[in-house]
Amino acid sequence: MKILVATEKPFAKVAVEGIRQIVENAGFELALLENYTDVNDLYKAVADADALIVRSDKVTKEVVDAAQKLKIVVRAGAGYDNLDLPACTAKNIVAMNTPGQNSNAVAELALGMMVFMARNQFTPGTGSELLGKNLGIHAYGNVGKLVAKIAKGFGMKVYAFDPFVKKEDMEAEGIVVCSTAEELYSKCHYVSLHIPANEQTKKSIGYDLLSKMPKKGALINTARKEVIHEEELVKVLTEREDLKYATDVAAGNHAELVEKFGARIFATPKKIGAETAEANINAGLASANQIVKFLKTGDTTFQVNK
Repeated sequence: MKILVATEKPFAKVAVEGIRQIVENAGFELALLENYTDVNDLYKAVADADALIVRSDKVTKEVVDAAQKLKIVVRAGAGYDNLDLPACTAKNIVAMNTPGQNSNAVAELALGMMVFMARNQFTPGTGSELLGKNLGIHAYGNVGKLVAKIAKGFGMKVYAFDPFVKKEDMEAEGIVVCSTAEELYSKCHYVSLHIPANEQTKKSIGYDLLSKMPKKGALINTARKEVIHEEELVKVLTEREDLKYATDVAAGNHAELVEKFGARIFATPKKIGAETAEANINAGLASANQIVKFLKTGDTTFQVNK
């Protein structure tokens, strides 16, 4: 069976070598499509592949239709909105992600952004400290838990809102549990976003929540830009000259935000949450191992299109 790794932005060399070792030791063939710029190259490469590993590459209906033998696709990372799940399901293709493999990298970036914004993007002038500030974790999953752990080391008091996690589990980890998102935002100087982008969450973070934040509050977004209501973000930042916004996914109206609000806005040039050597390797190897388990034993532990 052929396992294809298709990456516009390739894995690190050591990750590719590790993937190859896992695949070939299992008796399968590895094919690589790296640095491609034409989606037609992906259509051709996937035509005879039994399994597919991607990073942020889009697995559209057209890609699925071009794949005559595909049984499984794994997105090396936690988010999987680049996979057309209905198209995969329609052709009985199992879709998976690799939760937790990039979590520490994203968590460290979130805290780094908090320090960066607290210290006025490292420009001259009086900044502030994280010590003693309240941090709100919006979605207490793999990344949120690590953000909380690191933040405690800074001396922050950590709150969280996640209706899908048991209250007692969060409290056991020293978290102050909020019963609503409104409560979380009203109590926390910093809010770190970790919600997925879906029909329930898109444009859910807007004026009503952000206007409730305490004075000199900052929203940190290492999730997805789609969860932000960008027009309402402009409104609240206009009314609240003390608020700041830092994101690993530049808003569609980023130029407008910078023009109007200057150093109160920061966005990385390109999404870098998972861009560490360690996360790159972890996600790549996890993808290969999950595919091998599926092809050998039918294991669907991390399937996202059930």
